[in-house]
Amino acid sequence: MKQLKWLLFVSAVFLLLVACGGAEPETVEPNTITDNTDTPVVEAPTATVPPPPPVVVVEEGGAEGAEPEAPVVEPEVVETKIRPWPADKFGYGVQIHGNATVGDPIFTMDTVEGQLGLDWVKMQIQWWLIHPSPDADQWFFYDGVIDEAANHNLNLMVSVVGSPDWTRAAANHIGPPDDYNEYATFLTELITRHPGQIDAIEVWNEQNLDREWQTANGISPEDYVRFLEVAYNAIKAADPNIIVISGALSPTGTGDWVRWADDFEYLDRALAAGMLNFADCVGAHHNGYNIAPDVAFDQAGGTAEAATAVFRGPFDNPHHSWSFKTTLDTYAQKIQAVDPTMKLCVTEFGWASSEGYDVVPEGFAFAQDNTLEEQAAYIVQAFQQMHNSGSVWLAFLFNYDFGNKGSGPQDDPVPYSIVDINGAPRPAFTAVADMEKSD
Repeated sequence: MKQLKWLLFVSAVFLLLVACGGAEPETVEPNTITDNTDTPVVEAPTATVPPPPPVVVVEEGGAEGAEPEAPVVEPEVVETKIRPWPADKFGYGVQIHGNATVGDPIFTMDTVEGQLGLDWVKMQIQWWLIHPSPDADQWFFYDGVIDEAANHNLNLMVSVVGSPDWTRAAANHIGPPDDYNEYATFLTELITRHPGQIDAIEVWNEQNLDREWQTANGISPEDYVRFLEVAYNAIKAADPNIIVISGALSPTGTGDWVRWADDFEYLDRALAAGMLNFADCVGAHHNGYNIAPDVAFDQAGGTAEAATAVFRGPFDNPHHSWSFKTTLDTYAQKIQAVDPTMKLCVTEFGWASSEGYDVVPEGFAFAQDNTLEEQAAYIVQAFQQMHNSGSVWLAFLFNYDFGNKGSGPQDDPVPYSIVDINGAPRPAFTAVADMEKSD
């Protein structure tokens, strides 16, 4: 009995130690016997699959200790400008002041892209300002503007004018260099300095006026076509994707071919000299005067404006040059008679309004007849008219920001501006921003 009690006591202690982890259990193979005693065989317990973990809904911000949910990363959309510009796409543009030392180019491009919603900007480059002497290098006047247009994915058109004195025997900026190759060299330098940033080049400006084109031969369409050929070849060699635009003519009355030449007559001679062989687009200008964009020159006298206008030219002396519609329609007819696929690039158009100013620029009396609301309405109507015509490829409003970058209301670009002399938007600014812009 004592022995039995002792054995029972020892067994209890042993079991207690095993239960408390005090001894390492012997490894037992399933369904095997460890010795020859009559110890019963114990089957391994059937494994049970644990239930799935409960679903935990974590409020925004996450529960304490919980792993934060990985944020969904949207793919970055990288905007790029359209280049080369498609032949069947209408381009909406505006001319800017263009001198990087006046104003802030970043603000300018932010506004054109983000508020006005336009595709194109135009700036004019004065060659003589960059190279006043053969060794001078003053690109800082324009580099910042060109770079910011590219940074904002805006297509850029440049009008390149103003030969340095040292390129002309006449020693002034009014006309092409005596050696046309000097101009070609400058264009190559411009394109090489800003690769992929120049999308169109207008070769000179209003060359049917002696204040823009003074040469030994005077105003000469044939000379201009030779000049255009040299420029075209240089541009295409440097970057074939650049659109070459022939210099826009100034709409004029009958001229003496000394001070000016009638633009229709000049265009006829330029076409006969082969101008379309050296242009992707034909430049055109019109400054609107004081009649609406859909009024032909011989209809102006029958409009309501004829009874109230201060400036009487379009009403008392009818001529094709007064009319935006007649000018563009006739240009298109003339060029498409030679090449049915050729289009116009209207590199400058607009309507001036001196409303709110007490001064009118000399020679711009018609600005008194256009209210700010009429200026806005005419601009939008002109954009729509050009788009719907199918004859215009690119159109550039004159202008965005000369209003607060001129010398005051007496400066003739100021009444055309869609901001006033303080930089505040005029009604035309809002109208351009809000208008539909379709291909």
